[in-house]
Amino acid sequence: MVNHKLRNSLIIKTVGVEFLDQHNELLRYVFQVTNKILEDSGYEEGEIIRTKRPILERADVIGWFNKDQLISQISIYPCKVNIHGKTYKMGGLTGVGTYPEYANLGLMNDLIKVGLENMKSKGQTISYLYPYSVPYYKRKGWEIMSDHLTYVIKDSQLPKPVDLPGYVERLPVNHKDIIITYNQFAKTNHGALIRGSFEWEEYWRWENEEERHAAVYYDQQSQPKGYVLYWISGDVFNIKEMIYLNMESQKGLWNFISAHYSMVNTVKGNIYKNDPLAFLMEDSQITQTIRPYFMARIVDVKAFLLKYPFQYSSTQPFHFKITDPLAEWNNGIFGIRWVNKDKFQVLNDPIGDSVEVDIRTLTAMLMSYRSPSYFYKIERLKTTLDTLRILEDIIPEEQPYFSDYF
Repeated sequence: MVNHKLRNSLIIKTVGVEFLDQHNELLRYVFQVTNKILEDSGYEEGEIIRTKRPILERADVIGWFNKDQLISQISIYPCKVNIHGKTYKMGGLTGVGTYPEYANLGLMNDLIKVGLENMKSKGQTISYLYPYSVPYYKRKGWEIMSDHLTYVIKDSQLPKPVDLPGYVERLPVNHKDIIITYNQFAKTNHGALIRGSFEWEEYWRWENEEERHAAVYYDQQSQPKGYVLYWISGDVFNIKEMIYLNMESQKGLWNFISAHYSMVNTVKGNIYKNDPLAFLMEDSQITQTIRPYFMARIVDVKAFLLKYPFQYSSTQPFHFKITDPLAEWNNGIFGIRWVNKDKFQVLNDPIGDSVEVDIRTLTAMLMSYRSPSYFYKIERLKTTLDTLRILEDIIPEEQPYFSDYF
């Protein structure tokens, strides 16, 4: 292991495109991305390097250097997400890695601190990440905010076709109607990523082009109302994502899937929120597995609260007492006082009852991953019963949907 005296000779700075080769070399080493994986994903030799250049140009990449050698880094994608109907700037944390000989020197902790400062300065009041270690990121202030549910349906359990006024067309996965449908969905589904061309490229980055198929449901007026992204391997119909704007389109897409009855034995799919699929099926004894998916953390409590769509309920003032292990500006008092039903203030005064939470609990609660009563029950939230009822009333209930990966 590196002598700790070396720590003082290391420098932290922005990773520019001139370090593209070192950036990719570090990522490939840390995540063990082999040539075989790249080939299976449809990349030709050298192509992955070219596709990563726009990321390095667009993202905020910070690294530790030993002289001119990049040894540790993080990347922060500038994204936008829907949080209960409000569009928030979000810093997508990814590309986290350190060469093993430089481990246990606190390098990553310092990079994350700088990353949080950069996010705050750019108005990215919340951050998402896919965790390689849930306990590690919990210690840094992130918390689980969404789930990934997988299901397996036998061919005999597929829904029976129903008569509908619309129709389904198979189309390329980049067809404009898929983009239009997702945009409508993202605007009305809490937690969802607002996808631009960059986000769609990331969405498909590790998928083999030969295994990408799409089917779009159109209503009676020929307007796209839902789609399914899928591939067929052997006797399995694999659903990458199913998006629908109403129940008619959901039924229409299942009509399309069930039409493969003679071709497949099993349907396997993914859901990224608490969707009652089994309840909606005639045969509800399907196999479902749920696991935590993405994590989130509020970067700037005051700025986040000022935009948050609390539901007014003639509430009394109260104040949050927040603790944050890394973002010092979040430690302290944040009072909430309503001016009228359409406006509230965020003050630094301890007005009303206290609500004591850490940054993880505050994030998961305001993202509606779990309710205030749940956190109160497990002793991660301290307040009076009257204020607990206020929190239950003013925080929207819809759980997050997030199906992307970066």
